[in-house]
Amino acid sequence: MSKFSDYNFKGQKALIRVDFNVPLDENFTITDDTRMRATIPTIKKILADGGKVILMSHLGRPKGGPEDKFSLKHLVQHLYDLLNPTSVSSAPSEGEQQPTKVFFANDCIGEQAAMTVSMLRSDEVLLLENLRFYKEEEAGDEAFAQKLSKLGDVYVNDAFGTAHRAHASTAVIAKFFAADKKMFGLVMEGEVLSAEKVLHQAEKPFTAIIGGAKVSDKILIIENLLDRATDIIIGGGMAYTFMKARGGKIGSSLCEDDRLDTAKEIIEKARQKNVSIHLPEDSIIADKFAADANTNTCPSDAIPDGWMGLDIGPKAIGIFSEVIGKSKTILWNGPMGVFEMEKFQSGTKAIALAVADATSKGAFSLVGGGDSVAAVNQFNLADKVSYVSTGGGAMLEYFEGKVLPGIAAVTE
Repeated sequence: MSKFSDYNFKGQKALIRVDFNVPLDENFTITDDTRMRATIPTIKKILADGGKVILMSHLGRPKGGPEDKFSLKHLVQHLYDLLNPTSVSSAPSEGEQQPTKVFFANDCIGEQAAMTVSMLRSDEVLLLENLRFYKEEEAGDEAFAQKLSKLGDVYVNDAFGTAHRAHASTAVIAKFFAADKKMFGLVMEGEVLSAEKVLHQAEKPFTAIIGGAKVSDKILIIENLLDRATDIIIGGGMAYTFMKARGGKIGSSLCEDDRLDTAKEIIEKARQKNVSIHLPEDSIIADKFAADANTNTCPSDAIPDGWMGLDIGPKAIGIFSEVIGKSKTILWNGPMGVFEMEKFQSGTKAIALAVADATSKGAFSLVGGGDSVAAVNQFNLADKVSYVSTGGGAMLEYFEGKVLPGIAAVTE
């Protein structure tokens, strides 16, 4: 594999797997362009070298065959705007840089795609149609991957968000490129380096903040972190399964009764390994799961019947913030409560601020997982942490200790 920043793309057709799986509203307006913005430096480096850029991605979950609502044509104008942030309608004056043109191919393989690629100039970008309009993409079909590979001279995987999928464009296509003609883009490089730093080069104290609804979703990551972290903070709905496992009363809070033994085992393993597990001492409780619910504060292990914990309370915020403040390495995956509702966002916001504060004092912080990323973006703190991961499921599997097919395909 080649190192992206050292490679000269002059005269090369760079086939880039990007993750443009962005949310669209009913008018096809992009509501969060984080993943698209993340890829722009990779695209610009190739263009600056004098290379041609061919982008391939999936969008949504089409049921097989083209569907207008999942067409990548809806992203073309926004991609143009991102590549030409100061572009104006008038023609550039002499010596001024021409705007980067963005073209769209109505297919990702076949004659139309090949013809559009053949007409591409060295300062232009081509976006191919949704890969998942072919069932062969998700099936990891080798013949489909080979057809895609013929569109480029060099393969760049910059889609960390799909690195855990053994799909044709992420895990199979790389075999059709020589070792020096395949590489990670800047997004993938940054993701892998940041994850490696936390997993294998973490400076202690190392605090992992794990939130979200279910213990079952996070068992593997917690177990893997027991050998690495000094402190594990558990918040969100999953905290109440742990609380009940310890004999607490949790009212009608979310609980996975079939995971109570698992929670007990994790607490015992942590004790044996001298890892401190921190559960929320108190909670903001509600009489129903709704934005207009009546609320109160009480100890997390003494929640009355008919009430549920929907956020961590002020004591928990104080204790968690203190632990985070002493940390040198921080991993945050999952919110502390139902932060989408204003009444229950204080905990997640306080943790975001604590992570940002620790980062400003020299800690390395990695935030990953859709809800955690949404939280740091919502509270305008994305630039106050060390790294924000673009891959939710991929990052989770990486921290579970799994080999990601999209990474292995390029490195092996």
